Amino acid sequence: MIFNRQQQCLLLDGKEYTSEDIRQLIAGGAEAHSPAYWDLYLFLNEWFNDFPVITVHTSGSTGTPKELMVHKDRMMQSARLTCEFLNLKKGESALLCMNLRYIGAMMVVVRSLVAGLNLLVRPASGHPMADIKESLRFVAMVPLQVYNTLQVPEEKERLKQTDILIIGGGAVDEALETEIKHLPTAVYSTYGMTETLSHIALRRLNGASASEHYYPFPSVKLSLSAENTLVIDAPLVCDETLQTNDIARIYPDGSFMILGRKDNVINSGGIKIQAEELEKLLRPFIPVPFVITSVPDPRLGQAVTLLLEGQPELLEGGQPDDIEEIDNKLQYIDNKLQEILAPYYRPKHILTTESIPQTGNGKVNRAECRVLAESLLQ
Repeated sequence: MIFNRQQQCLLLDGKEYTSEDIRQLIAGGAEAHSPAYWDLYLFLNEWFNDFPVITVHTSGSTGTPKELMVHKDRMMQSARLTCEFLNLKKGESALLCMNLRYIGAMMVVVRSLVAGLNLLVRPASGHPMADIKESLRFVAMVPLQVYNTLQVPEEKERLKQTDILIIGGGAVDEALETEIKHLPTAVYSTYGMTETLSHIALRRLNGASASEHYYPFPSVKLSLSAENTLVIDAPLVCDETLQTNDIARIYPDGSFMILGRKDNVINSGGIKIQAEELEKLLRPFIPVPFVITSVPDPRLGQAVTLLLEGQPELLEGGQPDDIEEIDNKLQYIDNKLQEILAPYYRPKHILTTESIPQTGNGKVNRAECRVLAESLLQ
């Protein structure tokens, strides 16, 4: 692996590009290149400059997006950890199909630079495998891209010919995980954040090694705060110990599970409800995109609220005779909630919206969901 940026070059579509090559491509102007390649050239130009740091944007999934200055040396250490764990070798193919504004996409490029991977580039879209002809060694996607790919037989077949897929940028729900279990591809869910320069732990989703637990890289030390949130000590990629907002459970073998985020805990009448756990429980019964959020309530403090995208279809599992008796689909959902949830956990409001707010890289924007729910009740 090459950690001296002055000695690095990028193997792109089978051709090597040096820092000087990149400067010449940029000098030719944006109009000579597709947007996806132009974004790559701009990133590489910043990567190869003399500054030791680079600007990265957080997604803003739980609050206001931020800009962070991160060290390029630490990004290369993160790349090394992943390449060693997945046994990625020089000349093997990797696909860049995410937005280079965010750390996940940046790290695909940095892994290619450090390990000498052959990078293929596609626009950041919902169907990154649409025109892939080559068999790929390594692909990184967000959950929505994986879901879309599995819905198109030709794209699913191309994904099956890929050796390794890592999924980041959001949770992999049970339905998607079930589909993934049947793939011959080695598929991993990642745990990390912008501050950890992509992931510091992986969870295998299929095959004999499939697990519900994330396993951290050997150099990463984990502990829990007094509030049971995960504390990360990853000296190779973080300057300081990182206090997260993720409520976790750590097991004796060092693996861990994420139960939800502290800032997604809804305190309703003194009962603390983890939004993610409630969503997991409801997901088998609600066949449209939805999110559990909250709105201010004078009696409860916060009222649990179910935000549904679009016009909800009838819940799966309903019998024809039942369906004929129910005119109001929202009432039908409410009846189901009464059946499966204890009183304190039942949403006090069921709201519909044209679309669930998302961040730029496809995560649910929890902060915007709370604002939207409150506005829909006014």
